[in-house]
Amino acid sequence: MSSWKEAWNKTPGPVTKADYLKLGAKGFCMGTADLIPGVSGGTIAFITGIYDHLLEAVASLDKKFFKNLLTFNIKDALSQVHARFILPLAIGMITAILSLARLMHYLINEQPIPTWALFFGLIAASIVIVWKDLDHPTKASSLGYISLGAVFAWVMVSLIPVSTPSDWWFIYICGVIGITAMILPGLSGSFLLLILGKYEYITGAIKNPFVVDNISVLAIFLCGTISGLLGFSKILNYFMKHYRNQTMAILTGILIGSMKKVWPWKEVLETKVVRGKVKILREANIFPSELNSETILAIILIVVGFVAVMVMDNYGSKKNSN
Repeated sequence: MSSWKEAWNKTPGPVTKADYLKLGAKGFCMGTADLIPGVSGGTIAFITGIYDHLLEAVASLDKKFFKNLLTFNIKDALSQVHARFILPLAIGMITAILSLARLMHYLINEQPIPTWALFFGLIAASIVIVWKDLDHPTKASSLGYISLGAVFAWVMVSLIPVSTPSDWWFIYICGVIGITAMILPGLSGSFLLLILGKYEYITGAIKNPFVVDNISVLAIFLCGTISGLLGFSKILNYFMKHYRNQTMAILTGILIGSMKKVWPWKEVLETKVVRGKVKILREANIFPSELNSETILAIILIVVGFVAVMVMDNYGSKKNSN
């Protein structure tokens, strides 16, 4: 490779400054979603039309890339990996996670109904979009795969958060599991961290990243996420290429099943105090008891979220057809 510019431009990715900004904004939205237990960054990637490219970009981080990297053939490594796509997307995601961790904690704890309402609308619309992508979605085979995904997601979001160790090996496993879920539309990595008892532990480290103990926690967690990303993304990419309709049907079901978690109105059935903090063990979805200002706002946000996603999908479809 003769120049750094040539290596940079060889692989797919944005071309203009506007394209870079749009991709960074999509990454920001993905990072924001990944902070919320019950919402998946993979869902946002699908909604914004970059899901397939995301899988291909991660799959480009293969043995050849790491061989070139370890032998200091940096230009060859750069020319192979989808750096023009990965870098702006990653910057957007990291910016969101670092800047919004405190805000997301506040919104979920202090304004839960409007916050969940907005995401309920987003995910409801994404189900429609994924459904439209299926070939013959009402066929018995497609409905079977959809049901399988829905049952799986329903069971996952119904699990009870537990108290777990804070040893390095468990933090590493949490990183693997968390990023694996984040890749799948509908399955929230943050929620699985909640189930594993490490959501507040990890987000607490993110809120104060320069504390010595937190640096080691985040480094171990990052190693786990990289391992999970490189391994599972290749598997998912394979199934998307060779069994796309079946995979999309399962993902549709996962989105449907995950709606249980993001329903805005809930009644707490059982709690437990763990290390001085109240943990919800069981809760039930309910309908709002009265049509007050908060309920009206939540309904409006559901509609806004739904319409926003449908508009984005319509815009993306028109752009792709031109």
